[in-house]
Amino acid sequence: MLMRGGSSKGLFFLAENLPEDRSARDCLLLAAMGSPDLRQIDGMGGGNDLSSKVVIVAPSRRPDADVEYLFAQVSVARDLVDVLPNSGNMLAAVGPFAIERGLVRASSPVTKVRILNINSGKHVEALVQTPGGKVTYSGSFHLDGVPGTSAPITLNFLDPAGTKTGRLLPTGNAQDLIAGLPVTCIDFAIPIVFVKAASLGKSGHESKQELDGDAAFLERLEEIRVAAAKLMGLVVSPDRGVPKIAMIAAPRQGGSIASRYFVPSSCHPVHAATGALALAAACHTPDTVAEELAELDEHSPNRIVIEHPSGQMACELHLAAHPHDAVPVISAASLVTSARPLLSGEVFVRSPS
Repeated sequence: MLMRGGSSKGLFFLAENLPEDRSARDCLLLAAMGSPDLRQIDGMGGGNDLSSKVVIVAPSRRPDADVEYLFAQVSVARDLVDVLPNSGNMLAAVGPFAIERGLVRASSPVTKVRILNINSGKHVEALVQTPGGKVTYSGSFHLDGVPGTSAPITLNFLDPAGTKTGRLLPTGNAQDLIAGLPVTCIDFAIPIVFVKAASLGKSGHESKQELDGDAAFLERLEEIRVAAAKLMGLVVSPDRGVPKIAMIAAPRQGGSIASRYFVPSSCHPVHAATGALALAAACHTPDTVAEELAELDEHSPNRIVIEHPSGQMACELHLAAHPHDAVPVISAASLVTSARPLLSGEVFVRSPS
């Protein structure tokens, strides 16, 4: 099934329909997407990272999950299937897909789908609108960066800290110096490094087109990201995996903070959902570069509104404890998003030459 999840889209497969051997599976996924080819003209990919994604779903054998899924980023131009990162946008479609494929029985008016993410080992609860026991995709919820309106899907991320490194601040510091610049390395929903736009000579409110056209800037960002990977104890691999990187600035449109997220060598036209959650956590962590810039609503301090190139995205943190002089304990985080099936059928895959 081809589905939009949040501001991304990609192919969803049942695990039982793919080869168990990882090498054979990756070859099939590359062929299905039409990679490696910049246009992905011979496959289902859209010629960019946000539409070259795959989600593999299976029933879970664990009592605390209904289904489990593996996210795979299929490279557009390289012979590479990367399962190190995660995609909160594509996660939005896992619950509806599981119900549509009969892996979860729908209730009414809302169905809670308990999801285990294989990439991170973390659990997420998806609340899917199912009036009359059937998924509905129509509704009044608008997601900036996606045309029209849809039914809302609430994602509750449970214990999201330490997905790859085991702790919220992988280096043990709220700030580190990389190439002489203060940065914050954080692992919440996804490992990511945040750097102030001003440190890079930017405003942090540039358009995607402006940032993508600055080759020297993108090269510098990648150098920071690779250096951060070493500090965080992660696999160092250019243009692959984690950590991700985002440039942040003070808000201008009434939000809490502004962000430009990169995937990996171009600016995301909207924002990664997992990256948004990580930024929300950083805004609540004392002495981080994000906490220095954030303008929180005193009446709703746990609601973080992120300004991105296409509008805004809101996250809600659930704090078990919030000491002012230590790392906060964030038990869960949530956001509202949407999803929609685009096509259901068979993908014709070119035979290996």
